Amino acid sequence: MPLTFEVLGGPQRDNALFVKVDTGQSQTRLLFDCGDGCPHQLGPSELREVDHLCFSHLHMDHVAGFDLFFRINFDRTAKENRIWVPHGSAEIIQNRFRGFMWNLVDEKQQGEWLVSEVAPETVRTTRYLTKEAFRTAHPRSELTRYGREILEGDGFTLEATLLDHGTPSVGYLVREHDRVNVDTAVLAAKGFAPGPWLKRLRGAPARPGETIEVNGTAHDLAALQREVLVTTRGASIAYLTDFRLTPATANVLAAWLRGVTTVVCESQYRATDTDLADAVKHSTSEEVATMAARAEIGRLILFHFSDRYDAAGRRELLRDAQAIFPNATFPDGW
Repeated sequence: MPLTFEVLGGPQRDNALFVKVDTGQSQTRLLFDCGDGCPHQLGPSELREVDHLCFSHLHMDHVAGFDLFFRINFDRTAKENRIWVPHGSAEIIQNRFRGFMWNLVDEKQQGEWLVSEVAPETVRTTRYLTKEAFRTAHPRSELTRYGREILEGDGFTLEATLLDHGTPSVGYLVREHDRVNVDTAVLAAKGFAPGPWLKRLRGAPARPGETIEVNGTAHDLAALQREVLVTTRGASIAYLTDFRLTPATANVLAAWLRGVTTVVCESQYRATDTDLADAVKHSTSEEVATMAARAEIGRLILFHFSDRYDAAGRRELLRDAQAIFPNATFPDGW
């Protein structure tokens, strides 16, 4: 499939989400959070190919594995080094950069890191350079956000919304572009031979009156596109963790996530422990399942549980969710 994912970590370990978008011509890799041990599951070669590291927030259990990721990529120049964080967090990332001895770096090392802070209405990006031992924060841009999209990638978009964990926590959503394919059975029935003309057929919608030549004959392009092209809706996956799912937040998420293929969402507590969820600004499985049902998503994957629950307790937590949203599951292999 063009969009694949893996939930990293385990039930009583730090967690993260790895997503790969494959267009057939290119691959983009996104890592959401970087808990302890999570980068090790990907291995050095995969880590070197990560295009975007997207932090929900910078509590210890979401950033403890960053040292390995940074060690492998600190001077990478083959592609951009992009980090996304909640607003007000760039200084913390710079402190992570600076937390090592850099006496051997020099002007020959051209690595640079772009840290983008997601705020309610803007995205501010700051640049840090390996050759400077990351001493200086170089402001690069501040863009106004229109809607939730923060990145237009190759074959996908990345959206973000800010959630409340006592500190901003970013919820992310990867939407794969719709795929336009040629119905080869229709082509065969019409006696059309494949050729360079298919590139235009699959391109932009036809202009009024535009024609296309196939097998030496002109055809109405708009009519041919309707007959021959099949549009398949792209997959989508959301990553939501460390937030209190209040009724107001549930309204926002239910609208934003409507029809999303997969939602990977924290479920720290059972409904019987709502008082604990309130105290530490986390969510319960029943609250998350209710939101998922309202949003009519495809699959809900619950993760990031409180350590108060053993395996039996987690199964009860899952059953609570499934009573409301039947297609609630744990990550594969859990």
